[in-house]
Amino acid sequence: MKMKHIAFAAAMLISVASFAQKDEMKTLKKIYDKDEPTAKDVTEYKDAVAKAEPLIASSTESDKVYFKYFKANIPFLEMTVALAKPENQQNPAAALSYFTPKVINELAVATDELVEFEKKSGKVVYTKEIQEDYPSFKPMLLNYAMSLGNDQAKRYKDAALVLYSMYLLDKKDGENLYYAASYAVNGEDYDTALSYYDELKKINYSGEGTAYYAVNVANGVEEFFNNKADRDRFVKLGSHKSPRDEKIPSRRGEIYKNIALILVQKGKNAEAKAAIKEARTNNPQDTSLMITEANLYLQEKDLTTYKSLINEILAQNPNNAELVFNLGVLAYQNKEMAEAEKYYLKAIELDPNYGNAYLNLAILKLDPEEGLINQMNALGTSAAENKKYEVLKTQRLNVFKSAIPYLEKAVELNADNFEAASTLLNVYKALEMTDKAKPLKEKVDALKAKQGK
Repeated sequence: MKMKHIAFAAAMLISVASFAQKDEMKTLKKIYDKDEPTAKDVTEYKDAVAKAEPLIASSTESDKVYFKYFKANIPFLEMTVALAKPENQQNPAAALSYFTPKVINELAVATDELVEFEKKSGKVVYTKEIQEDYPSFKPMLLNYAMSLGNDQAKRYKDAALVLYSMYLLDKKDGENLYYAASYAVNGEDYDTALSYYDELKKINYSGEGTAYYAVNVANGVEEFFNNKADRDRFVKLGSHKSPRDEKIPSRRGEIYKNIALILVQKGKNAEAKAAIKEARTNNPQDTSLMITEANLYLQEKDLTTYKSLINEILAQNPNNAELVFNLGVLAYQNKEMAEAEKYYLKAIELDPNYGNAYLNLAILKLDPEEGLINQMNALGTSAAENKKYEVLKTQRLNVFKSAIPYLEKAVELNADNFEAASTLLNVYKALEMTDKAKPLKEKVDALKAKQGK
């Protein structure tokens, strides 16, 4: 008898809690549906959230989904009330004080879950309203994300979170997910970036399309337009001229490549190879994927496979200076100096402004210097050895002279290249070319101070 009484009492408590929770949910819905909530409404809303939260775990799936959505909207209700004040009506920036990446993401996640739930249940309550309202918030969210990820702020992880949230709010716009992944990489948040790239693969995002531009007549600046119709309308009105279309290539190769690079970064080379294999199956003509695969084998010091892949790429694209340069690097690492020189010279032939090819060629020319020094230091003081010393000394000076044209060109192409400038300075000093060494030393010292070396 006693056990039955306890069970009955417990059932009553659950029933009372359920009724209380239903009342709070009604309050939340009533206030949320108001076009112009007041400060008092927001206080009541937050109280209802606080009362319902301890009870929601034992509730229905429907109540859990809608409660999470209502709770996530608290900062936005507060913003609505604040912006209704006269002093804030001409100050849109006041809205930003209610925005944080975390707040935006919580609302986006809750919104996504609500939309999916309404799609599954077939009972649409808020989906249409959300889809109609989001475009008005989109520019503000995008500007916020860009401000977080610019060169000054460098809050790349936060920018990635906001852009991912925008993707959750509109999954037809894969562009936001693509840039979210890019910012995550910039923030070295590789696990998050990998999850975003995997999602891009899943939705088969390519980013391929056309960009529309026209020159603003008032300021002469070429501007981007979201679509052809908008651009053509402004051109017809006369505010813009010189319309131009630009083909946007597919980004699938880049996405697969970045997945592979992240897997390599995480030491998962086997998975990286599988990712590249899949990528090349879908993008057989994408040279960048082949380069990524080749570099993967280079990292594993499988030089035979690396060279085979590079030659395969060159067969498709023989005028790719970077690939030829990479073959030179490989040959140099293998101590194949004649081969390395051939490739560096070929890279320069293909691209006369390829600074690194000049620098590497100079380093190759200087390579014998260490051996000559060792031989000179090993000699004694006999007449025969002194004669040999002079021969070696002349050979060393000729080594320096052979590197000068390439070092000077490397410095000419990139005045801030500390390695090239400091190497050239050492060569000038070794050859006692004081007229050239003095001004270059001032430049090297300035670069040293600038770079904190």
